[in-house]
Amino acid sequence: MYLYSLTLQRATGVVCATYGNFIGGKSQEIVVARGKVLDLLRPEENGKLQTILSVEIFGCIRSLVQFRLTGSQKDYIVVGSDSGRIVILEYNKEKNSFEKVHQETFGKSGCRRIVPGQYLAVDPKGRAVMIGACEKQKLVYVLNRDNAARLTISSPLEAHKSHTIVYSITGVDCGFDNPMFAAIELDYSEADQDSTGQAANEAQKHLTFYELDLGLNHVVRKWSEPIDNGANLLVTVPGGGDGPSGILVCAENFVIYKNQNHPDIRAVIPRRADLPAERGVLIVSAATHRQKNMFFFLLQSEYGDIFKVTLEYTKDDQVIEVRIKYFDTIPVTSAMCVLKTGFLFAASEFGNDALYQFQSIGDDIDVESSSSTLMETEEGFQPVFFQPRKLKNIVQIDEIESLMPIMDMKVTNLFEEETPQIFALCGRGARSSLRILRPGLAITEMAVSQLPGVPSAVWTVKKSVNDEFDAYIVVSFANATLVLSIGETVEEVSDSGFLDTTPSLAVSLLGEDSLMQVHPNGIRHIRADGRINEWKTPGKKTIVKVGCNRMQVVIALSGGELIYFEMDLTGQLMEVEKREMSGDVACLDIAPVPEGRQRSRFLAVGSYDSTIRILSLDPDDCMQILSVQAVSSPPEALLLLEVQASTGGEDGADRPASVFLNAGLQNGVLLRTEVDMVTGQLSDTRTRFLGLRAPKLFSALVRGRRAMLCLSSRPWLGYIHQGHFLLTPLSYETLEYAASFASDQCAEGVVAVAGDALRIFTIERLGETFNQTVMPLRYTPRKFIMHPHKKSLIILETDQGAFSAEEREMAKKECVDATGVRENGKMDIDQENGDDEDREDAFPDEQFGCPKAESKKWVSCIRVLDPKTAETTCLMALQDNEAAFSICSVTFHDKDLGTLVAVGTAKDLQFWPRRCSSGGFIHIYKFVEDGKTLDLVHKTPVDGVPTALCPFQGRLLVGVGQILRIYDLGKRKLLRKCENKNFPNTIVSIHTYGDRIYVGDIQESFHYVKYRRDENQLYAFADDSSPRWLTATLHIDFDTMAGADKFGNIYFVRLPHDVSEEIEDDPTGGRIKWELGKLNGAPNKFEEIIQFHVGDVVTCLQKASLIPGGGECVLYGTVMGSVGALLPFTSREDVDFFSHLEMHLRQENPPLCGRDHMGYRSAYFPVKDVIDGDLCEQYPTLAPDMQRKIADELDRTPGEILKKLEDIRNRII
Repeated sequence: MYLYSLTLQRATGVVCATYGNFIGGKSQEIVVARGKVLDLLRPEENGKLQTILSVEIFGCIRSLVQFRLTGSQKDYIVVGSDSGRIVILEYNKEKNSFEKVHQETFGKSGCRRIVPGQYLAVDPKGRAVMIGACEKQKLVYVLNRDNAARLTISSPLEAHKSHTIVYSITGVDCGFDNPMFAAIELDYSEADQDSTGQAANEAQKHLTFYELDLGLNHVVRKWSEPIDNGANLLVTVPGGGDGPSGILVCAENFVIYKNQNHPDIRAVIPRRADLPAERGVLIVSAATHRQKNMFFFLLQSEYGDIFKVTLEYTKDDQVIEVRIKYFDTIPVTSAMCVLKTGFLFAASEFGNDALYQFQSIGDDIDVESSSSTLMETEEGFQPVFFQPRKLKNIVQIDEIESLMPIMDMKVTNLFEEETPQIFALCGRGARSSLRILRPGLAITEMAVSQLPGVPSAVWTVKKSVNDEFDAYIVVSFANATLVLSIGETVEEVSDSGFLDTTPSLAVSLLGEDSLMQVHPNGIRHIRADGRINEWKTPGKKTIVKVGCNRMQVVIALSGGELIYFEMDLTGQLMEVEKREMSGDVACLDIAPVPEGRQRSRFLAVGSYDSTIRILSLDPDDCMQILSVQAVSSPPEALLLLEVQASTGGEDGADRPASVFLNAGLQNGVLLRTEVDMVTGQLSDTRTRFLGLRAPKLFSALVRGRRAMLCLSSRPWLGYIHQGHFLLTPLSYETLEYAASFASDQCAEGVVAVAGDALRIFTIERLGETFNQTVMPLRYTPRKFIMHPHKKSLIILETDQGAFSAEEREMAKKECVDATGVRENGKMDIDQENGDDEDREDAFPDEQFGCPKAESKKWVSCIRVLDPKTAETTCLMALQDNEAAFSICSVTFHDKDLGTLVAVGTAKDLQFWPRRCSSGGFIHIYKFVEDGKTLDLVHKTPVDGVPTALCPFQGRLLVGVGQILRIYDLGKRKLLRKCENKNFPNTIVSIHTYGDRIYVGDIQESFHYVKYRRDENQLYAFADDSSPRWLTATLHIDFDTMAGADKFGNIYFVRLPHDVSEEIEDDPTGGRIKWELGKLNGAPNKFEEIIQFHVGDVVTCLQKASLIPGGGECVLYGTVMGSVGALLPFTSREDVDFFSHLEMHLRQENPPLCGRDHMGYRSAYFPVKDVIDGDLCEQYPTLAPDMQRKIADELDRTPGEILKKLEDIRNRII
């Protein structure tokens, strides 16, 4: 078996982020690292975040920092990854790509303790960069420029110190003096030697300054001083004329200003009033905002509160006061960026990332602590309390949806749509949600209005070629035409010159400023000064089809006669040529007039005899057939789409202008073929099945470029995004006819008709594979199942160290009553007199997070949700500190209770000491009220945590710790029938097929077990030879299981066929019973048939086919919020082709951050029989000559390779 691995949804969680002028010019961009993906984001003027570039780097990005050489106009990015190399990248605007400027090797690959890459710090003047490991090693590279103004990098200078753990490093701003770096270090050499543990308790953190002596070219430890053991983060204070220089040390409960030869200035971090006294406050992320004459810091605590820190200092740079003021509360971030344009980008730790805009910079009166008012008492320093409030200083203007982390996922077609939906449990705590993912782009509906009848077509038209916005929407009915004028509102007009007593076949702009309406009996040409010219059809013939652009019109009369008109210099439409076709014309289209030309050369005509012809419109060979293409079914619609010439630009490569002929056939297939610009020959044909109706094709504008709308049984959009031509469905209902639409409210929209309604909508976030419907949940979701017969979901939600919803409501009410919903210090009159609803939601948990309880406390609930209505029909909270961890539906064989739900719970669970709990329970629930609610039948105590449940031959299989048991249903509780206690650690998954049971152990991979009914015994007959920490499992077939481990690998194991047959053919069971185990395990071992390193912890595996007629593939979801697929190849020829393509790409296009691609995919086990589709899909982004070089090696053309890549992607999604 060979698999093709493809990421469908790139990771959405952010590990680290930095910002700067990477493109050059005034704008600021953000670079975010999403695990193994590097993204460049730009906030537009309207506040929407656009992804300009997203590139897979086949490595693990651990740190990012930007720097700028003095006097330079743009910033470079330094990346610390697991490649054992420091990489400096520059963004190339022409090619829209990151280019490697330098790559210096310093150590082994992989995330290791003593190999640098975990921390990066840069001198604020861009003269040096320090890259550090968690332990021991720190290297400093000197950055400079040569005569040609190119960036140069020196050999590394060592700043190592053995037996030292590093917590944070940063550059110190000391103007143009020697560069300095500061680090929080902990020396553990004594703790290592001391077996009593006393030295470990007394170990002390130090703040150490390292100075790079540019004259002597070496690094010295300049200064070291003990600091709080709670110190975890350093923030650079501006210096060199902009500020006092030095460092802010963020420690538990304190922020301390430190500098050489300067006394410590300490201020306490304000804490929430409802925080338990034993919990400290730690700062998790920081951002600095500096302007010419002022600067301040934003620090965020682990509870989500942002504090504004300002320093008071004297003229000779002596800091006299540190002030910390409560600013606002947003969800906890992993990185914050304050942009010069007044935006705050917050990369959330979990859940959606957000872009905020500053309303003010927090100069109002608010809770503030200061170093000058620091009070010391006997217990320590006096705390300062505050009450969180709604956002005041910032306002959210955009968010990027994030699936991180995906906890569980199922694929099924609950809504009976064309394609199945993916149901994913995402997020944690109060930001948890159930998300329904559908393949396709999201739509924002701007307006829907009813029309007087059922329309057949719609057009938009400008009054002049130079207008920015459309002037009219023209709607055609069976016997009339309605003209709507676009202004502040859209209203009907009658003085437009259009004939409204007849249906229309086409409406368009002709020449510079005249309009044309084609109706069955003729052509109506409306001049700008109001004169109207009519052309009538000869005899009894009527016009059936029209194709037109700005200068040319071709009409097809009934009977198959084509008449070609062209606009002359005076602005008149002149008949130029006629041609009789052999039969009726099914459809026709003219290519748009190319830049600087008088006319377009090509006319495409589709006939009912299933052929498409290209005719010439040149005066020399007018209406002569240039080429013919036979197709599988009569064409319904044609569209000639010109892809403009581009040098670099968004798609990254130089491309000559080319024309593509798109044809929608009656059997629902879209055919796309290239038209030769000189000869008109057709080549490189690609087909794709779009739906059950013949696609109608329309041209639209997307981000200023031509794109194609295809309306089949659902709408599709074909557009170019970052070098790839993408054909993506739109998540919208079936549309009949569409046209692009531009007005001042909506610059790039689409107007469409469906039924008797006119709809105007815009298309959101291009390049995304899925759009999401979000339903909020109460606690962190753990697992869910589908009701086997009703279309509902049963979800388990469990949180550790949290309060239940009732306790939270009580606490909120107390807060509200105590403070009168006042903003700190100020009474809020409106809310005092407001109704209860306002008071209820004064503190939404999504924004403020849940209050923390002690870690022994658990809250849990079982939810029955109807995804169609998004309504929770039943919510059962578990009492007595129970937490639910496993669930399955089961039907007991001799009972008439029907389908039951079994839920495994643990009471008083603690992880340290390991899995210590005061017992577990298995709850059995039955469905009542037609499956809408659950009713407890009984609960059975068990001696451990039931971590896995599975139905088996009318009974229930339970994994409790190391024991596998079979239970049957009794009157008062479940009854034990059989057990096997010989599993190594903890059973985390159970699958069954026939009488074979597949058991997954938490750290020892799979065990195959056979149940012998006659003896009522469970025998383990096969297991794995390599230990695997399982995080997800999937049953593939009788002998094969798929699993994922916590190090980011996916693997398939298969029992050899002959062994499997022996086991099944063994009538007495003697073979299994008496055979000796091997390697302390079962007598038989699996073969590993698939091995692949995903680079992200996989939490769920699912077998599904995402498109009708597509191949069945294995889908996986990960902690970082990505969704990927593994598709089995069906032919050996494809395997050879893709493995050769992958081999060439590995050589010609090595990963951006210096990790070896083969090494990355084999990080723990050698990659086996999996082709990396993410690498193959980088082929279109290569330079054209490189594409040709690889294609020649493979004996193909670049077009054929691109077609292969498109085909295999279309088999998955």
